Amino acid sequence: MPITLENKLVVAISSRALFDFEEENRVFDAGVASGDDQSYMQYQLDRLDKPAPAGVAFPLVQKLLAFNQGSHDGNQDKHRVEVVVLSRNDPVSGMRVFRSARQFDLKIERGVFTRGRDPFGYLNALGAHLFLSANERDVRGALAAGFPAARVYPESAKKAERHPDEIRIAFDGDAVLFSDEAEQVFQRNGLDAFQQHETERAATPLPPGPFKPLLLALHRLQTLAGHEVPVRIRTALVTARSAPAHERAIRTLMDWKIDIDEAMFLGGLDKGAFLREFEPDFFFDDQTRHCESAARVSPTGHVISGIANHDNA
Repeated sequence: MPITLENKLVVAISSRALFDFEEENRVFDAGVASGDDQSYMQYQLDRLDKPAPAGVAFPLVQKLLAFNQGSHDGNQDKHRVEVVVLSRNDPVSGMRVFRSARQFDLKIERGVFTRGRDPFGYLNALGAHLFLSANERDVRGALAAGFPAARVYPESAKKAERHPDEIRIAFDGDAVLFSDEAEQVFQRNGLDAFQQHETERAATPLPPGPFKPLLLALHRLQTLAGHEVPVRIRTALVTARSAPAHERAIRTLMDWKIDIDEAMFLGGLDKGAFLREFEPDFFFDDQTRHCESAARVSPTGHVISGIANHDNA
């Protein structure tokens, strides 16, 4: 039978999101500026046998790959998660990425290295459910093409070891799980108009946002795996909404037939303090102020979508 990634959760990740390549990235940027990437290639080649430190998304990837337990015996039904490195790195530097993954016992076998060119075009061929990258241009391109994507904060705190048996993922609502329809009302007309808009439409599901496909894929992954794996997925909605606007968000998730484990309707309170308690393996938000607060306590990704990011395009 042909090899396929269908019916798997596919995560595409840049080398800089998976590993701490911040020092290497400075050498890369200098090479791009001078039009010569040979020095960067040599830099990586000289460090081929030196494992790269874990990056911001490393703990999440490590936990997701636990869903493949039992697939080493050739049972493809138990190979439920595919992690693919999708990087602007060159193929020579890609050798260090794969070697570092092997030294950490990360079962990553596939990668696409574009030597400075836009890599996000390959998301369609992969059927990716998530793309994580430190490159803003790549994230914008992926989102524009309809794929869940976020710009990681490489300096984010990493605390995944606190919950080795759970994958904890937290999502903002508007412009992340849901469309920015309601956020546009808030930006144009203020809080009172927003609350009225959402109260009047409480029974009408919100249109989907860029991260609905990831939430669906996570739900499907947990359902298929059942209790066969030693790790469970726990999700949280962490939103600036408050009552009465909470109802439309909850009813939308019910309409999608997806259960969220925790929901935090914060009414504008700082999200960082609540994320410190939830301790997610990753948090996704469309607003930089929330991302900056969150990054101090958890791995964080900026979803560059919706009206809040129009002025930064």
